[in-house]
Amino acid sequence: MDPHFLVIGKNGQVGWELCRTLAPLGKITSIDFPDIDLTNPDSVRQCVRETGPSVIVNAAAYTAVDKAESEADRCQQINGVAPGILSEEGRRLGALMVHYSTDYVFDGLLPDGGAYTEEYAPNPLSVYGRAKLAGDQAVRALNPKHLIFRLCWVYGARGQNFMLTMMRLAREREKLRVVNDQFGSPTWCRLVAETTSLALKQALAAPDPTALAGVYHMAASGYTTWHQFARAIVDQMPTAGKKCTVVEPITTTEYPLPAQRPARSILSCNKLKRTFGLQLPTWEAGLQSVLETI
Repeated sequence: MDPHFLVIGKNGQVGWELCRTLAPLGKITSIDFPDIDLTNPDSVRQCVRETGPSVIVNAAAYTAVDKAESEADRCQQINGVAPGILSEEGRRLGALMVHYSTDYVFDGLLPDGGAYTEEYAPNPLSVYGRAKLAGDQAVRALNPKHLIFRLCWVYGARGQNFMLTMMRLAREREKLRVVNDQFGSPTWCRLVAETTSLALKQALAAPDPTALAGVYHMAASGYTTWHQFARAIVDQMPTAGKKCTVVEPITTTEYPLPAQRPARSILSCNKLKRTFGLQLPTWEAGLQSVLETI
């Protein structure tokens, strides 16, 4: 029997792409607010019980990192509590639970300046990061059949994200000022969805999916800074209507925000490659590909 996927967060960047990349693998039921309210445990339970999926894919999250500092309870309900309820309901059905995490569970203070492996102990700096970590822990504790994919600097051609913001500002301003002392790997949401689908195909074919259970880092190869990413976006975006000619590097202290970000949240994705044989292309290749779709 073909798997039945319940995709939560169908209107989000990753969720929207998943509805397309998972389609060849089985039946899809996709849902989003208001048909599911992740702040209401009863709504979450009802959604899973009425759908009866064999795979739950939670692509929904509270992602307003700065706003979370003043909405800690709401952020915790959506990012910390709801994933655990989904995972628990999935276990009752014998369903595989797929969940997305974030590089913001780390503090960015690696002493060797390298990349974080899945074995590093998280130490989130923000309300958002702490809530996401709580969700990860709940998913792992409540369902032995789980896959958690930690993402980094996700963007795409729709929704609200850094790339689209930079493109909009580049049409409005002659100069942009962007932080140049935070490092990460900008990752196109379509590549996340495609890689997830390929990993799921293997997991569903495995004799024992629990043997593959765990946390996996899933990010574009290579790394950059927000400034360098912004400069690449401005350089490569369509020229029609573009005003920006200068992208100026600044420090984090010159652009203070309510939530503290990790200074260097580069993720090692070797475990994903070892286990599933999957590796995302470079962030530069991803950016070039998404700009070709616009």
